[in-house]
Amino acid sequence: MTLLRIAILISGRGSNMGALIGSAQREGYGEIALVLSNRPDAAGLEFAARHAIEALALDHKAHVSREAFDAAVDEALRKRRIDIVALAGFMRILGAGFVARWQGRLVNIHPSLLPLFPGIHVHEQALAAGVKQSGATVHFVVPELDAGPIIGQASVPVLTGDTPATLAARILLAEHKLYPVCLKMLCEGRVRLDGGRAVFAHGGPIAIPPESP
Repeated sequence: MTLLRIAILISGRGSNMGALIGSAQREGYGEIALVLSNRPDAAGLEFAARHAIEALALDHKAHVSREAFDAAVDEALRKRRIDIVALAGFMRILGAGFVARWQGRLVNIHPSLLPLFPGIHVHEQALAAGVKQSGATVHFVVPELDAGPIIGQASVPVLTGDTPATLAARILLAEHKLYPVCLKMLCEGRVRLDGGRAVFAHGGPIAIPPESP
């Protein structure tokens, strides 16, 4: 069976990228064929290279416009026959044209229980709101920021005395568990985007409950 070819887009150290690489290699549900970063100094590029995965830097600052950068990323993905694109700490907003071309094959992870707390400063938002649970969400990417149909979520308790840093660290551990499960579902055809909805072969979105604090 031919494995689907996966590209992971990063901007930094790529801790979720590492979780996806390890999971795909262990479970064989897809081939991580490319790690691409908009920052040439991203530490995750070196990690990918050490794991014999092509690591490509496309500096967004070297392109005259957002559209030009999107076109360069699209060309790189198509040249390498990529089937699925997983955003993992990719700190660039992709334009509507790019998102449309990769519709249903483009996923992202966000460190909150969407639709709560989209955008940036997520953990500060959660603490200011006084919620007792936060977490992570894997979703299909749509042109609207952090608004795509949900594939799975993992809950994390918000503890007394939490700071944005401590909450972020706890959520990151949940992300490392959730993202591989959701990517595997997509690769195996157990979830797809249809008419603006996430359609599941069995059941509904993945829901990982919180662990005891």
